Amino acid sequence: MTTLVTIIHVLACITLILIVLLQAGKGANMGAAFGGSSQTVFGSSGSGTFLGKMTAGVAIVFMLTSIALTYTASRKTSALMDGVSTPVTKQTVPVAPKPAAPPAAPATAPGTANTPAAAPAAK
Repeated sequence: MTTLVTIIHVLACITLILIVLLQAGKGANMGAAFGGSSQTVFGSSGSGTFLGKMTAGVAIVFMLTSIALTYTASRKTSALMDGVSTPVTKQTVPVAPKPAAPPAAPATAPGTANTPAAAPAAK
């Protein structure tokens, strides 16, 4: 169904582009106004032309297919991931290393003090 709506949408898009390019601009009769041959340049444009009515019809089809494609795209899951299951992996937290023991104090010989040597007395 989505493929059919997409094809209609693309055809409506191309048709709308061609119809708009075939139409004459609003200022196409402006040059005739200065020659005096056209009296309706600034007045009523009269009934719509066939190309004008066809533009409106194709524009409506284009908008409806745009809305339909938007609705179908929002309702279904992504086609890229259909049938693909994501593996469940167990994530582990790395164990923090145990802090190293502080270095031991240097061993001292028995009978020696662990104090710094005294400075010689001043004379």
